Formats: sequence, structure tokens, C-alpha cells
Amino acid sequence: MALEFIAKDPNTDGANCPTAWVDHEAEEMLFQGWKPDEAKLAECLQTGPIPDSEGVVRVPFRMIDAIRKACDAAERSTVQ
Repeated sequence: MALEFIAKDPNTDGANCPTAWVDHEAEEMLFQGWKPDEAKLAECLQTGPIPDSEGVVRVPFRMIDAIRKACDAAERSTVQ
């Protein structure tokens, strides 16, 4: 199985909430989060354009532990 579920936002009801996964085959981390509002997106665009094939999501600080776990899982899969 390539996609490893890491965690959902611990402060939500478990539905439609920020989530972290690791795709070992593609060597990528995936994050579900909230879309930024227009003002925040405009701030992001100040550093450069965002291609149609990419997006910006908001993930709360309370997901830091899940992001660390995703990083650890990704790192383990690349260690040989």
C-alpha cells in the first residue's frame, strides 16, 4: 500500500478536517486543509504564481505533530 494515513486534526469531529498522509511510492507527503481566503492567497502570490496544477491549503499549528509523523514516515521509506 503506497498511501499511509498519518492523522486527522485532533480538534475536529473527524469529518472534513485537515489530514496528513505519506505516499511512499511517489515519495510525497499529502495534506488536506482549508482553502485560504482571497487576502491570504493574494499574500502567497506575492512570492510568485501558483500553477493550475498546484494549490495552497491552510493547516493549523495543532497539526505539527501529524506533520512531524509524516516527515518521519517519509524519511523511514527513503533510508536504505
